[in-house]
Parts: sequence; structure tokens; C-alpha cells
Amino acid sequence: MNIIGNYIKEERKKAGLTQEEFAMRSGLGLRFIRELEQGKETVRLDKVNQALAMFGMVAIPGKIED
Repeated sequence: MNIIGNYIKEERKKAGLTQEEFAMRSGLGLRFIRELEQGKETVRLDKVNQALAMFGMVAIPGKIED
């Protein structure tokens, strides 16, 4: 989950958005955004996809890399 959290954080910053602004625009809670960007492992996939949708992305199943 840390890869996704880092991606969202980087893209949010590139867009010039604070966590608060991103939360409001994406329809997600500020606490969720903070936890996601910090790499919390137990987050809801539907909410992760809601955040990724802001950048035209979606989380899909993939092979675990060693």
C-alpha cells in the first residue's frame, strides 16, 4: 500500500493540493488521506480507487514483487 500512498502524495503535491483540499475534492475524509499517504496497510480498496480516480488511475490485482 505504501507505493500507492506515495504515488497519491506525489501527484497531490504536483497538483498543488493540500491534504485537506484533496480530501474535499475527492470526497474522502482527511483522516483517510493522511493514513493512506503514511502507508497504512488496512485501508478500503474502494476508497483507494476513489483517491486514484482523481489522477485517472485504478488499483488492480497484480503479482507480488520480491
